[in-house]
Amino acid sequence: MIKYILKRLSLLVPTLFGVITLVFFMIALAPGDPARVMLGERANAQAVEKLRHELGLDKPLLTQYGLYLKRVVKLDLGKSIKTGQKVSEEIRDHFPATIELAIWAMIFSTIVGIFIGVLSAIKKNSWIDFGSMATALVGVSMPVFWLALVFIMIFSVKLDLFPTGGRMNIRFYFTPITGLYVLDGLIILFKSGDSSIILSALHHMVLPAIALGTIPLAIIARITRSSMLEVLNQDYIKTARSAGIKERRVIYRYALKNALLPIITVIGLQFGLLLSGAILTETVFAWPGLGKWLYHAIESRDYPAVQGGIIVISTTFVLINLVVDILYSVVNPKIRLS
Repeated sequence: MIKYILKRLSLLVPTLFGVITLVFFMIALAPGDPARVMLGERANAQAVEKLRHELGLDKPLLTQYGLYLKRVVKLDLGKSIKTGQKVSEEIRDHFPATIELAIWAMIFSTIVGIFIGVLSAIKKNSWIDFGSMATALVGVSMPVFWLALVFIMIFSVKLDLFPTGGRMNIRFYFTPITGLYVLDGLIILFKSGDSSIILSALHHMVLPAIALGTIPLAIIARITRSSMLEVLNQDYIKTARSAGIKERRVIYRYALKNALLPIITVIGLQFGLLLSGAILTETVFAWPGLGKWLYHAIESRDYPAVQGGIIVISTTFVLINLVVDILYSVVNPKIRLS
């Protein structure tokens, strides 16, 4: 097992190097001059050239790339052109909000998606099956930002059930402990018995998490159905049924357990994709996470911030894939041997 993990870790280095290289050249070759954007269109040429020199943009592209690699190796993502703060510090402040949103969206999509997929497989070719898969197809087809706007219009504006955005009611003030507001609220609840923080955090979490989790929910449901149908046709399932074992136990003890491999893979990939998909969701719901921060960085041509944000998201995605591979090998030891 350890040998397998080390082998997978060794593959991370070229992958991350490729990501870092692509990020640099895609941002560097993008149209627009960050110095001109910062100073405005009316700035004179001398001021623009001075700022370009301070930012190192007047150097050859390969020289900029070499200096960039040296900084990244030292875990130095540079300073934001817009705010002047270290990019690593800004990411540290915004990343917990994105992680928390992605976790809750994934919890929602996994539980509901597996339930719908299993139910559709059991009720194959019934109205439940057709209805569930049609709903899943609609879920995959809907853009996240459009669904988020629909949720706000219905549940926030019309019904006034949920807030339109933010992570916490502005009337509440507390010092974050972990940066994950639901977890912080739970800690405060155990310490002082005050439930207002966790209730407010969960109240603000509902609409963004459901909007963000809709697409992975639909994908997980379809994969679960396909995997379950394949397993349910196996001989050992027929043998278990003929032996008089209860249907519920056959489904969840034998069939679902053996259908988990492709489901685990999809869950891992979708969780990584949620981090990038959160950009649109966070922007619509004014969620102060890495996605919204990255959106504003792109708007202002803040090269160091954009590069740092994409690198962090890409690295997280690669690490999640590593965890999925390890879980895959735990569920199916034959993978390690091969």
